[in-house]
Order: sequence, then C-alpha cells, then structure tokens
Amino acid sequence: MLNKILNSQTNSVGAAAGILAASSLISRFLGLIRDRLLASTFGASSNLDVYFAAFRIPDFIYNILIAGGIVVAFVPLFSEYFLKDKEEAWDFVNNVLGIFLFFLVITTLIISIFAPIIVKIITPGFNSQQLALTVLLTRILFLSPIFLGLSSIFSGILQYFNRFLVYSLAPILYNLGIILGIIFLAPVSGILGVTLGVIMGAFLHFAIQIPSAVNAGLSYKPIFHLKDSKIKRVFYLMLPRTFGVAAPQINLMVVTAIASGLPAGALSIFTFANNLQQFPLGLIGIPFAIAAFPALSQAWASQKKEDFTIKFSSTFRKILYIIIPLSFLIFIFKNQIIEIILKTGRFSEAAAALAAASLGLFTLGIFATTLIPLIFRAFFALQDTKTPTIIAIIAMILNIFLCFGFVHLLSFPNPFQGLIVKSFSLQDIDNISVIGLPLAFSIDSILQFILLMIFLFRKINLRVNHLAPG
Repeated sequence: MLNKILNSQTNSVGAAAGILAASSLISRFLGLIRDRLLASTFGASSNLDVYFAAFRIPDFIYNILIAGGIVVAFVPLFSEYFLKDKEEAWDFVNNVLGIFLFFLVITTLIISIFAPIIVKIITPGFNSQQLALTVLLTRILFLSPIFLGLSSIFSGILQYFNRFLVYSLAPILYNLGIILGIIFLAPVSGILGVTLGVIMGAFLHFAIQIPSAVNAGLSYKPIFHLKDSKIKRVFYLMLPRTFGVAAPQINLMVVTAIASGLPAGALSIFTFANNLQQFPLGLIGIPFAIAAFPALSQAWASQKKEDFTIKFSSTFRKILYIIIPLSFLIFIFKNQIIEIILKTGRFSEAAAALAAASLGLFTLGIFATTLIPLIFRAFFALQDTKTPTIIAIIAMILNIFLCFGFVHLLSFPNPFQGLIVKSFSLQDIDNISVIGLPLAFSIDSILQFILLMIFLFRKINLRVNHLAPG
C-alpha cells in the first residue's frame, strides 16, 4: 500500500503543484524551526557567520554543475529520448549519472585542496580563527553537493513520470537532518555538529528517491561514455546555464565578502531574512515552476505551441494572484514574523530590528523572485539556456554595484539613510548598512524579471511564427 502511494503519478499541473506546495510548506516550516534553533543556540554571532560562509563554495559547485546545469538540460532531453526509444533513454540516464558523479568528486577534491585560499578571498573581514573554522566546515560540506547532485538526477526522472510525492519528501528529510544536528550534535560539537547534520540531511535527500526511480524503470548499469552525442547535447545546453547560475552564487559570495567586514552577525541577519523571504518562493514559485516544467517541455517537444503558451500563461497568473497579497502581508507583519521566529535565546533586539527591516526590503521584489523560476523553465523547455544566462549575468553585475552602493549609502548620515531609519524605526542602532543588501537584491530581481519577460515574449512569437505552416 505504502509503495503504491509513494509511486503514484500526478496527472495535472495543478495537482502536482498542490503536492509540491504542501510538501514545501512542511519543508519551509521545518526551515523556520531550523532557523529558530540556530538563532536561539548561536544568536547573530561570528560562529553562525562562519557556518553560513562555509556554504558558499559547496553551494557554488552544486548549483553550477547540477541545479543550474544538468537538471535543466536533463528533463527536456530525457523527454525527447524517452518518446523515441525507452532503452536508449535509460542508457542516457546511466551515462549522465556516471559522468557527473565523476566530475563532482574530482571538482570537490580539487577545490577542497585550495579551500584556504578561496575562503580567504570571499571572507576578507574574518580573523584567523574564523578563517580556520570556515575552511574546516567548507571541506566537510563538500560531501553535500555529491549527494545532492546524484539526488537531482533522480529528481529529474521522478518529475518526468509525474511522481511528485516522493520527490516532495526529499527537502523535508534534508531539513530534518539539519534539525537533528542542531538538537543532538550541536550541544556536544557546536557549529560542527550542525554541519554534520547538513551532510545527514543531504544523504537522506538522495536515498529517499532511489526506490521510486527504480520503480519507474531505471536499472543501473555502469556506463561512462564521455564522447556520446547525447552527453555533448547535455553540455551544450548546460554550459550557458552554468554561467547563469554562477551569477547569483557570485552575488552571494560578494554579499559574504561585504558582510564579513561589517559588525559580527551581519551575514547571519542577511541570511535569516533571505531565508524568510524565500518562503513564498519555496511555497509557491518553485512548486508551480517544477510542476509546469514537464508539461512545458513535452508541449514544445511535440510542437504544440499553443498548449505551451496556455500552460505558461495559466501558471503565471496563478502565481501572481497568490504572491501579490502575500507580499503585502509579509511587509505589514514583518516585525511580528521576526519576533516569533528569530527573537529567542541569544538573538538580540538590535539583530531582530535589522532582520525585520531586511525582510521588509526583500518584500519589494518577492513577486519577481517568485515568478523568475517559471520564466527560466519556460526558456529551458524551449531548449534555450543562453538568453536567461545573459540576463542573469547582467543582473549579477548590476546587483554587485547596487550592494556596494547601498551599503556605502547606509554607512553614514545622509537623507537616504535618514529615510530608511525613519521608515523602519532603526534610530537606536548605530550601524544599519547591512540592510542595503536586501534592498539591492529586490531592485535587481525586479529588473531581471522585466528583462526575462520581454525576451521570452519575443522568443515565443518568433519561434511560433517561424514554425507556423504557410
């Protein structure tokens, strides 16, 4: 019975999005518990800054090689091959597993060796003790992209076969692993125990999806054909997107570098506020985008252009109708949200005020942040990874300038600083420059959203007109 439930298929975008939204709600709720436990246990402290900084390099590797590369190329190509020859499609999966496991292991080993140099570059404001601890945690966290990388390929299989229930359980188990690390390992090992919890969560994220992928038809065979034309197509599609995904990761590294030179806890405040503003993204934007992606890919692969447009427009409107009122609610109740979730234990009044202001500034761009995953997947379904990549790189460059500019503007008395202080009641806080970071991110997200929509409309019209008969 349990096996039947776990391997059940979801036959509509709405139902799939519902399952993903429900699981995302549970996962995000666990994420809030995780952040509350971190805030209570460590406060906005240098140790927690180290923990968040240690994620930067492993996350960069995972995102550019897997989340932003192989995943967006895998589903459209697997859809195409499976429609032609099922056995050939499964051989393609096994080859992808072998090749990308190899590249992940080699890449993480090499970068782990040079971790001390890289960590010093991205955290120039850390002292020697903080740097040593960041290097240690970074090397441990390199196990995470290996597990999550393999997991992402299994996720692509489950998405194609509409087995969203099992797929939706993976992030829940990931957060559970971290929470267990905080509760049971942190009292003994400190921040190292939390890091070990991350690795446990990543393993569970991977392991839960294996049985369902096997049930869908995967039979593992050790294949490693690097010169296979299908793998070349994967690289062709993923390389532009790899640069695109590198852009936001570079942004986060820049934020880490800036925050490392601000008062202790600045990086933790930004990260907590960023996690909270991503709640709608995880609850609404990503579930709808993931649920729509297979349908968009299959519609375009089958040359059903009208179906593609209808599915995209319908999903876009559903997200927009939910996210606009939700953004207003988050802004209005930002102080209460921070009070409930973060203001506990060692998390101070000043840190809570800055976190609330950061969350308020993030809400300005939440609608754009939430819609961007759907627009990206529309481009990916068209097998176009170049256009969103170029736009992402432009957005990255703009965001870097905005981050430095707003942090500088908020670091000394001036009319702009006075307006922000008055708007968010920050009169009793000496240094508010950290909230320049979420303001920069919001403005940048809106501009990126506008550019993506302009070029997507142009591309759909051009492609449809070009392929139309007569």
